[in-house]
Amino acid sequence: MALLALITFANVLVRYFTNVSFAWTEEVSVFLMIVLAMVAGSAAVARNRHIRIEFFADSGPERRQRTLAQFGAGLVALLFALLAVLSARVLWDDVQYGETSPGIGVPQWWYTMWLPILSVAIMGRAIGLMLRGGRAAADSVDLPTSPEVRAEEHAP
Repeated sequence: MALLALITFANVLVRYFTNVSFAWTEEVSVFLMIVLAMVAGSAAVARNRHIRIEFFADSGPERRQRTLAQFGAGLVALLFALLAVLSARVLWDDVQYGETSPGIGVPQWWYTMWLPILSVAIMGRAIGLMLRGGRAAADSVDLPTSPEVRAEEHAP
C-alpha cells in the first residue's frame, strides 16, 4: 500500500511540475492494486469476514448459520477455482504469444501470473473455512472497532 501511494504521489508531482506523465507508474499501480485486493480478499476469507447478507447469515438457529457459512465458503472456493483456471489460460496466452506490457515493455506474464496464484490461495482458504464449519481461523485477530462499539460491549 505504501509503495502504491508513493508511486502515485511521484507521478502526480511529476505531472504537475513537468506536464509529463510516467507511463510505467500507471501500469505498476494497477498491478499493485490487484495484488492488494487479492491479498485482502484472502485475509477476509480466512477470517470469515467476506461479504454476505447478515440478515440471513446471522439469523436463525446455529445449525442453519453454520450450513449457510459452509455453503458460502464452498461458493467462494468454486468462484476462485474458476478464476484460477481462466486466469491460467490468460497467463498461457501471454507466455505463448510473447505479450509485452504497454508501459514498460516487460513480459506481460510477469503481471498475469499472480492472478492464478492468488486465486488458488483464496480458494484454499475458502476450503479451509468450509472444513472448519464456517468458523474463522482460531488465530485470526478481530478487527478494531469504534469507541462507541467498545463502550457498548463493556456496558453493564
